[in-house]
Amino acid sequence: MASVTSDYVNSTEADYLDEELCNFDPNPVDVITQTYIYSIICVFGLIGNALVIITYIFYKRTKTMTDIYLFNVAVADLIFVVALPFIIYNEQHSWSMGPVACKMLRSAYSINLYSGMLLLACISGDRYVAIVQARRSFGARSRILTYGRLICSAVWMFAVALTLPTLIYTELFEELSVGAETDTVVCQLFFRRNETAKLMKVLVPSLQMANGFMLPLLVMVFCYSSIVYTLLRTQSSQRHKAIRVVLAVVAVFIICHLPYNVALLNHTLSLFTERSCEAEKIKLQVLAICRSIAYLHCCLNPVLYAFVGVKFRSHFRQIMLDLWCFSKRYISTVRSSRATSEISGRMSSDGANNMSSFSA
Repeated sequence: MASVTSDYVNSTEADYLDEELCNFDPNPVDVITQTYIYSIICVFGLIGNALVIITYIFYKRTKTMTDIYLFNVAVADLIFVVALPFIIYNEQHSWSMGPVACKMLRSAYSINLYSGMLLLACISGDRYVAIVQARRSFGARSRILTYGRLICSAVWMFAVALTLPTLIYTELFEELSVGAETDTVVCQLFFRRNETAKLMKVLVPSLQMANGFMLPLLVMVFCYSSIVYTLLRTQSSQRHKAIRVVLAVVAVFIICHLPYNVALLNHTLSLFTERSCEAEKIKLQVLAICRSIAYLHCCLNPVLYAFVGVKFRSHFRQIMLDLWCFSKRYISTVRSSRATSEISGRMSSDGANNMSSFSA
């Protein structure tokens, strides 16, 4: 699969200490394992984020800033998990859906990464204002709520702007496969000029690490540290539960995204140095594994940010009750319609028998 190869092409023999080009064809076992992992991520991410969106559209009447941010996080995650099956299919079928699908599907993860991470930082900032600056922001938060959609729109526009290099330079091309009968069609960043390649090899991963990890992490650490400090000074019976939720949010964020960003940094630093084939293969395998761990975050966001809330759980139970009532109503309607059709069928057959008896 292309996901275990380099994100940047134009590799030449001078890039490696070996005399000939590396063969990056993946192990079939790795392909099957990764497909299963991505399928699990897709299923749980689709269900969780769809439930969040449905809940906030149809059941949650009063909206807060955090609600608006959570809704947009769910939309960002949903975009990615919907694109993920198509990415898996195309990687295993030489990108048969064409160059447009190549650009759009590769851009889906970038948009999800930038918008989702920045929105999580916005959530931590809103919780900081609500808890740490509660007295000062009592009147202001109601006014700020008016600008929630504007803030989310700005985040989406910024995410799209950061994704433009991926959208512009991602292309389909045939990759030379050592020892293979046919060349492999891959969808990756491709640069026709060496100057552009040198710039983008540093710019794209730097933007990803800075805006998709470091900036949100710094904001979350500052805001949640202040929140924990404020909660420790209160005498609320719910403070320990709130602190556990805060620690879980930060811990999951670091566990999911730190390994991938460290692997990406290591891979980026080695792009301009000669390296052996085997060392490069190991780095790309580690990068692929860490990327799969980072993908897990889109499944965990609904649990960490939505289902922990008492109000959200009550709205979710209402959804389940409504679905149950709807299904019971549907079943009873089907049964009654079947009974009616059976009765009318019997009456028509009886009528036919009577007509036949009269005409006899």
